[in-house]
Amino acid sequence: MKNTLMICAVIFCFVFTAFTARAQKAEFKFNEEKHDFGKIPQGTSVTTVFEFTNIGQEPLILTDVRPTCGCTIANYTKTPVKSGDKGTITITYNAAFAAPFTKTIVVTSNATTPTKNLIIVGEVVAKPATSSSN
Repeated sequence: MKNTLMICAVIFCFVFTAFTARAQKAEFKFNEEKHDFGKIPQGTSVTTVFEFTNIGQEPLILTDVRPTCGCTIANYTKTPVKSGDKGTITITYNAAFAAPFTKTIVVTSNATTPTKNLIIVGEVVAKPATSSSN
């Protein structure tokens, strides 16, 4: 009986320690992780802002925000985000080519989940052809 209680106590300590360590790290909570721009006229740029809250206990530090395409630019909060505070990642997409698109932005940080993928989607529609009158 003593051995069983001892084993249960040891397991409880390991679980409690693991949970406590995880809860103290920084962590994201995004307002959205996927944004749909819908239909975009060709030759324009569109922008969206992904807002996040640090729901962890430690300051959240974004170490890199990397779009997977040269047609997308990212600007983000570069200072540590304290527990309970908000930060932003602003994404601008250059709609140069007429076609549907799906782009991924890879966010790297010191969070419990150190890598997050944000997604933007939409469809770039061609400009109507202009007719020239002679």
